[in-house]
Amino acid sequence: MTERAFAPSGSPADAVSTPSALTVLIVDDEELARDELSYLLREFQDIEIVGFAANGPEALEAIEDLEPDIVFLDVQMPGLDGLSVIRRLREQGIPAPYFVLSTAYDQYAVEAFREEAFDYLLKPIEKERLSVTIDRARRHLADRARMHMPVASDAGQRSGNQPRPKILVKSNSRNLIVDPSEIIFATIEDGLITLVCTQVAGLSNYRTIEELQSALDPDIFWRVHRSYLVNINRIRELVPWFKSSFQLKMDDKAQTCVPVSRVQTKRLRSLLKL
Repeated sequence: MTERAFAPSGSPADAVSTPSALTVLIVDDEELARDELSYLLREFQDIEIVGFAANGPEALEAIEDLEPDIVFLDVQMPGLDGLSVIRRLREQGIPAPYFVLSTAYDQYAVEAFREEAFDYLLKPIEKERLSVTIDRARRHLADRARMHMPVASDAGQRSGNQPRPKILVKSNSRNLIVDPSEIIFATIEDGLITLVCTQVAGLSNYRTIEELQSALDPDIFWRVHRSYLVNINRIRELVPWFKSSFQLKMDDKAQTCVPVSRVQTKRLRSLLKL
């Protein structure tokens, strides 16, 4: 594959992101188009280009691996086109980033917004129009971050050692109640969240990993991957994996290995001084 390494050598992705940086993935089957957009984006100080993809399958893998905030996605690509990439992510139940679709033709605009694309840019992309998109993304991401911040009353309850709510697990037609401390990890696939606990495994009634995470203690439950949430007290072993990344062997009966995303691997290395 051309330009396959999602974070090319010497790219900003080799450095640790600043907390305010917006991470970007560029997806286009034309190298010149990738280079031109990359050049424009580097003019924005708070943008970090974490990688490139040249087709739909590469885009799907990179989105799950790199967890970018924004994906600039070409509509017309051979095989799996841009709109199909968005649909595939939705079918797989993978939380999607903000998609900015780009094409030389405006005929796809209606369908793009039907697929809930964040924005739509016509090629050749102008810096002024791109700046409007980036400003909108900053505001939306800031609003989303505020939505996931605990409110003062919640913080006060936690400081007073108030217990977290119990969690419902649906297993073999039974609705079981478990304490959050019993949860080993949670994973989402095809839009369904599976909870693996010390004594039982089953489905959660939460619709998204984000909703489940908001109900759990942020000091205990770590979003190590777009599709996985783990209890840090239930990690048994750190297992080296490919591309200098890691898996976490969990403390369940199957000793499940949970992947750590590229972004979270940086944090893991920093925390454990790896």
